[in-house]
Parts: sequence; structure tokens; C-alpha cells
Amino acid sequence: MKRIIACLCALILCAAAVSCSRTDRADDSGMVKIRVVTSLYPLYDFAGKVGGKRVAVSLLLPPGVEPHSFEPKPADIAGLNKTDIFIYTNKYMEPWVGDIMKAIDNKKVVLLDSSRGIVFMEEKEGEDSRDGGHDEHKQGEHEGHGHDHAGMDPHVWLDLGNAVKMVDNIRDSFIQKDPEGRDYYQKNADDYKAALLALDLKFRNNLGSCKKKVFINGGHFAFGYLAQRYGLTYVSAYGFSPDAEPAPGQLLKIVKLMKKLDLKYIFHEELLMPRMAETIAKETGAQLLFLHGAHNISRDEFEKGISFVDLMEKNLENLEKGLECGQKR
Repeated sequence: MKRIIACLCALILCAAAVSCSRTDRADDSGMVKIRVVTSLYPLYDFAGKVGGKRVAVSLLLPPGVEPHSFEPKPADIAGLNKTDIFIYTNKYMEPWVGDIMKAIDNKKVVLLDSSRGIVFMEEKEGEDSRDGGHDEHKQGEHEGHGHDHAGMDPHVWLDLGNAVKMVDNIRDSFIQKDPEGRDYYQKNADDYKAALLALDLKFRNNLGSCKKKVFINGGHFAFGYLAQRYGLTYVSAYGFSPDAEPAPGQLLKIVKLMKKLDLKYIFHEELLMPRMAETIAKETGAQLLFLHGAHNISRDEFEKGISFVDLMEKNLENLEKGLECGQKR
């Protein structure tokens, strides 16, 4: 009798252990989900849209944290050893990813570079985002060029065509890990890409007839891909690192350019104090407008379920205002 009771206890404990290990990755039906960790917010949103009910996605970068200076802690690395797929943006955005790969002992973890197949833009001295030949528009002469980005622009997700490629890469990694869900992932990816391409078309149509074709950001050089895709000229106060300071004379050049082009708005970005944009606004009489780089979102936005498409829709609205779209030139 004692032996039977002992066996029953062992079975109960075993069942409880399995249940505890699955609580964060199983739905009400008991289906075990793929555990996915993403480095940045856009990937978190993409993975959730593509994976749906078959994945449990978490964000490595805590909401509200500015990502450029972020490096994973030992506890983060330990967590990655227990995941199924780790999705990162690219080696220029996350230069620490090489060390992460060496530290992950679990060889079953799929490590996905979501930028696979994307052509990167280089940061070039003395050029703006289009190199249109306008000396006044030059964006260069920044201190601390590139920092950890090796002179390459890592903000690929702000080109919606690139975002579509990233969704494809994520879909493929899910199918690799969970072949039975192929049709499910394919449909989700197709639906989400259709939404991204519809938004891309809206950007093209709405920004195609604007009075202004130049927008200036009082922050770091984050919007080069967006500008290139929609035929705009983009100028920033400083380079790719938000910790950098504008080179001597850059602030004066921006003030002169804004006055020359009669620009009425200066943009600023998320999770950073807009000190430089405020200084430029005071010197020019311009108004501040928000432009979201979508690197990360605040905790409040995270809890509200703000999506990447939501952020880009608002960006379009503010760009239309800043570029005086729909007005006669």
C-alpha cells in the first residue's frame, strides 16, 4: 500500500513539475507554444503577429529603455538558453550579439538575424540621406561617427519594404522550428505583410505632393531609410549614437538651413529628452513634432498594446504636418 501511495505521489509531483514548466507557454488547450525572445520592439510586434497563438514572445529590452546603450545581463543570457528562438535586429544594432552566441550553451536555440537579405545604408561623411547635391543639407561632420554601428545604419525597420523582409525571415524561422504550423504562419505573415504594404502605399501617396521635401530631426540619425524610401531629404543634429553631441557648427548649419527653407517644424524622437530640438526651435521659431523611431516603446504604450503599425501611422500624420502636405508650393 505504501508503495502504491509513493508511486501516486511521484506521479502527482511529476505532473505538477511539467505544468509549472509550461505555464508561460501553453494556452488553455494545453498546446505548448514556441518560446521566442526578441531584442527590439519591432521584432516583438512582428513575431507576435506572425506567430499568433502558437508562440510565446517576450522582449529582451525592457519597455521604456533606450536601446543603443543596452547590453544583456547574465540573467538575460541564462534566459536565452531556455528559449527556442532568439530574434535580433542586425549586428550593427546589437553589436553584442556575437558574445551572446558564444554564451548560449543550448545548441537547439535558433538564432535569427532578422535583417537577412537587406541592403544596409552606409553613413558617409558630408552627405544627407539622399545626397541630392545640396550643400546646405549635408548631415555629416558628426563626432563619434557610427560608434558601435561600424559606419552602417542599423535602423532598417523604418523602411516598410525592409519590414516585410524581416517578417518573411521571422516566418521562416517559425516554420523551421514548428513545421506543423507552416500554413498558419504563412497566412499570418501574408496578412500582416498586406497591412504593411498598404501602409507603405499610403506613405507614398500622402507624402508625394508635399510643399516641403526636407525634414530635420534634433536627435540622432535614425530616419535615413524612411527618407530614402519616400524621396525625402533628411537631416539630423548628430550621427547614429543618441549619446553623441553635434559637432561644432552643426547646430548653426541646421538653424541656417531651417530659416533658408522656411521649415516650421523640428522633429524629436522617443525615449530621449528633446533638448537639441528645443534649442533649435527657440532659435528658429519652429514648433516641435514627434517622430517615433520604434526602437522601443514606453511601459504605458506596451501595456496598451500599441503596435508598430500604430506608431508608423502616427509618424505619417506628423510628417504630413511637418512637410506641409496638401499645400501649394
